[in-house]
Amino acid sequence: MTRKALIFAAGLGTRLKPLTDHMPKALVPVGGRPLLQIVIEKLRDEGFTELVVNVHHFAQMIKDFLAEHHNFGLDIRISDETDMLLETGGGVKKAAQLFTQDDQPFLIHNVDILSNLSLGRFLSEASQRKVTFQGSRQPLAATLMVNGRTTSRYLLFNDDNMLVGWTNTSTGEVKSPYTDLDVAACHPYAFSGIHVFHPMLLPLMDSWHGKFSIIDFYLSVCDKVPIYANVSPNLRLLDVGKLDSITAAERFLDDLGSTFTM
Repeated sequence: MTRKALIFAAGLGTRLKPLTDHMPKALVPVGGRPLLQIVIEKLRDEGFTELVVNVHHFAQMIKDFLAEHHNFGLDIRISDETDMLLETGGGVKKAAQLFTQDDQPFLIHNVDILSNLSLGRFLSEASQRKVTFQGSRQPLAATLMVNGRTTSRYLLFNDDNMLVGWTNTSTGEVKSPYTDLDVAACHPYAFSGIHVFHPMLLPLMDSWHGKFSIIDFYLSVCDKVPIYANVSPNLRLLDVGKLDSITAAERFLDDLGSTFTM
């Protein structure tokens, strides 16, 4: 199995201003290395050989950076969203066509997420796992890495760890294809920005056009295909989304070393 990954690097990085007034979020340095390099090198070290990187904000700077580093010895392709930022769902739909062997699941990883997760193991296990869903054994359409960190927005899962909805605890808003969903009976987890996507989902995206959220898409199909929660209580995760998180990210990487969860 070829280990493949899509890195979301197209974001505007507005929370990292003024740094992102002059560079893309993906090239913001943490401990002397740009975020994109940190993610790529981790993927390479775990056996990933085929990557797609989506770009929008300062797209040419990312292209030049990859060229200067000879793509870090990997097969790296660019999904160019210069004309329009497609958000996460539209980004997946556009980028998926760039992979070879498009019947294989691939990892999706936000460029600004650091973790102690063994990405290669996560992809392998998610690709091999089958579950009983609506009376038959099926491969997973998607596997979402989640944990119990505190947030205001939670994905909701049933007792079998299947996605059934989403809620915003600040506003009380609930999204679900299940009209009789009992939110109180669900297990709420925070999404990590790391997931495994099976190409079986692409035909279900045919009616989705332009920019859209991958979470909204998952919520629209979770009653038709198994969208699974991989709950890792030992997951250590850091979102490098704000200026004050950069110093914390440097400490995080120093502390992390070669420790992996799962």
